[in-house]
Amino acid sequence: MNDILSQRMHILLVDDNPTNLKVLFEAIGGYGWKALMATDGESAIEQAEYAKPDLILLDVMMPGIDGFETCRRLKANPITENIPVIFMTALAETTDKVRGLEIGAVDYITKPFQKEEVIARLKLHLKLSLLTRNLEQQVEQRTAELSQSVGQLQQAQLQLIQSEKMSTLGQLVAGIGHEINNPIGFIGGSCGNIEEYIKDIFSLVKLQQEKLSDSDDEEIEELIEEIDLEYLMEDLPKLMNSMRQGITRLKDISLSLRTFARTDIAYQVEYQIQEGLDSTLMLLKHRLKDIGNRPQIDIIKNYSEIPPITCYPGQLNQVFMNIIANAIDAFDDLHSANNSAANLPYTITIATSVDSTQNTVSISIEDNALGMIPEIQSRIFEQSFTTKPVGKGTGLGLAISHQIIVDKHSGKIDCYSNPGKGTKFIITLPV
Repeated sequence: MNDILSQRMHILLVDDNPTNLKVLFEAIGGYGWKALMATDGESAIEQAEYAKPDLILLDVMMPGIDGFETCRRLKANPITENIPVIFMTALAETTDKVRGLEIGAVDYITKPFQKEEVIARLKLHLKLSLLTRNLEQQVEQRTAELSQSVGQLQQAQLQLIQSEKMSTLGQLVAGIGHEINNPIGFIGGSCGNIEEYIKDIFSLVKLQQEKLSDSDDEEIEELIEEIDLEYLMEDLPKLMNSMRQGITRLKDISLSLRTFARTDIAYQVEYQIQEGLDSTLMLLKHRLKDIGNRPQIDIIKNYSEIPPITCYPGQLNQVFMNIIANAIDAFDDLHSANNSAANLPYTITIATSVDSTQNTVSISIEDNALGMIPEIQSRIFEQSFTTKPVGKGTGLGLAISHQIIVDKHSGKIDCYSNPGKGTKFIITLPV
């Protein structure tokens, strides 16, 4: 009880009898508590809302609204609902007491009251009220700490998943790159020799035709006609050129893989982000082509001259991959839904810009697919939230993207979407 006596507690006294108020006022003042007074229910409610006392002593029989109705209104008001109410009454019927307790009172004091009893009950309920408030504060504090711990755990999980994905991807790409580069180098080098050999053979054939132009050897003539020598000599260089283009394409894919999955996780390096965008588009090129009845998705590049930025390249490329792949998925869904917008050209517009005053660069990735309703848009960066069917989405892609941009690069990622009109992501990064 010492805690109660040492604190400045406020008690609202509600009674239409001035004598009762005077006696209670003097008794409470002796303990250092501050007394507020009201003579009817209406003024008691007003004072309770304004002063928010620690406890209310409430007379039952009063003019106007009685104590029961006053208590009911106090408990119905969010501002005053948690203030303990003790009834003072001369009513001795058990039904009246039960009625008061059901309304929300915590105790009864029967008139004529004894000051010692009043003080004892006040001390008890003030102590209970104080303990309750302290407990609520502790619960709120622990809840906040728990929420913070859960958030930190989720961030740690995302970072672990991200690190594992990048590590696995880096190992996979390194292996694929090694396996691809060796045969590419061999075939590329051999193509040069083959082209020289073909030229030599064609030169020999031409020389022999000139030397033997007067010969009537039917067997040679039949063979020339059978193999269509003229067409062969015309088409073979074209085939070699196609092989050259194929080798160049394989080299580009291999380079894009290495550029996309750079695993500079331990430290940041200078990087031209447009290289990352181009490598991502190269790896997604097969998904941009027309598939069945779905038309081709056109890529519109509006690149500006931007400086290299200090970053983790592999992680940024993963963000580009997540956003562009989601846009392609949206076009697939758009076409499957037979939407009226399905007849429009499918486009993904990628733009880069620099803000020299803020020393930042921005990457905008915009599609003209389905778009999102506000309820979905507000949750897209939440961990494990996905609108895709089971087995087609984990809900981690954009959550990881948000962590990479905001936590790893001190940047910002915003999403703007209109249902039926498309979605735009804007990534802002410090140079």
